[in-house]
Amino acid sequence: MKENPLGIFKFNKVIVPVLIGLGVGFYMIAREYSKNSALFSDLANMFSSYTVMCLILAVMFECGREITYMIRIRMLSDGRLSWKQAFHIIMLWEFSSTVTPTSVGGSAVALFILPLEGLGAGRSTAMVMIATLLDELFYIIVTPIMVLVCGYSMSFATKFKFSVFGLRISETHVFIIGYSFMVLLTLIILTAIFFYPQGFKNFIYRLGNKKTFKRWSHKFFKMGDDVLTSSQEFKHKSIFYWIKVYLVTVASWSCRFLVLNCILAAFSPEITNHAVIYVRQLVMWIVLCVSPTPGSSGVAEFAFPLFLNGFLKEGFEGVLALLWRLFTYYPYIIVGLIVLPVFTQRVAKRKKQEKSQKSPNRSEL
Repeated sequence: MKENPLGIFKFNKVIVPVLIGLGVGFYMIAREYSKNSALFSDLANMFSSYTVMCLILAVMFECGREITYMIRIRMLSDGRLSWKQAFHIIMLWEFSSTVTPTSVGGSAVALFILPLEGLGAGRSTAMVMIATLLDELFYIIVTPIMVLVCGYSMSFATKFKFSVFGLRISETHVFIIGYSFMVLLTLIILTAIFFYPQGFKNFIYRLGNKKTFKRWSHKFFKMGDDVLTSSQEFKHKSIFYWIKVYLVTVASWSCRFLVLNCILAAFSPEITNHAVIYVRQLVMWIVLCVSPTPGSSGVAEFAFPLFLNGFLKEGFEGVLALLWRLFTYYPYIIVGLIVLPVFTQRVAKRKKQEKSQKSPNRSEL
């Protein structure tokens, strides 16, 4: 890479999504407070031992999400990464996802930091591609299953609607478009990596040589090389390996979504249909994926009450939205800011040691 992608962690790029998210969150709370001046005292009265237990469970699920991510990346590296290395990589990956649009994510940073941990560039590229593919497969497989379990009317019974050029757009339309694109892209990647890697590389190279795409030819060539490398690294893996790594992926994403289930249960003990909350989050995820803001800041807080209507305490939508983001978004900014200098110092120290070991001993000259 010509540029260091860790540059996205500069203060001005980190503070923008924080301010956007907090701004929208506090605006929603202020609006609720204007309608109910006893908002905070009512919230305090809701707290009980059950509330605390649910919030602790939410923290445990959030930790479980990262632990399973660490397990997965160690599996993809065939155990070459230590637990410490896996922790640093995942935290920086998550950190980068909070300060870039969701459609971009932390892949660019992962491609940069994995080689710094001693993995080859080819292996690093393959790991990022396969991790992304597994995430897509989770959504593609689990979402229709949950919609069938919960029913269409419950899965899409949201208030998310807007107009474009006079056309009324609902979450169903956005979901179908997003889901279809995800399926198409995943099928292409699966075919390219596991069935026709060399053919795909040749096809991409030919496209890159066309006059129309000549400007982006280097990107086409890199894509072809990356797919072939990923195939060589992972095509020989057994079916049992893929089952295990996919189940770990399902566990990671389930932990991610169950955090919100616990938060809502903490303030609404009467909630029993948690499967619907889970599937609503799956539907909401499509909208967050196309969000132009870093880490979906602002958009996530706005979409929250629209998709979770019927499960939120009336008058507390803003409070719960901010609490949800305090559990699932802001911790990664804090932890990332702590991990980043530790990671860079450790990598610099190791590189210095490697350089000194390679240098000839003057006494031997």
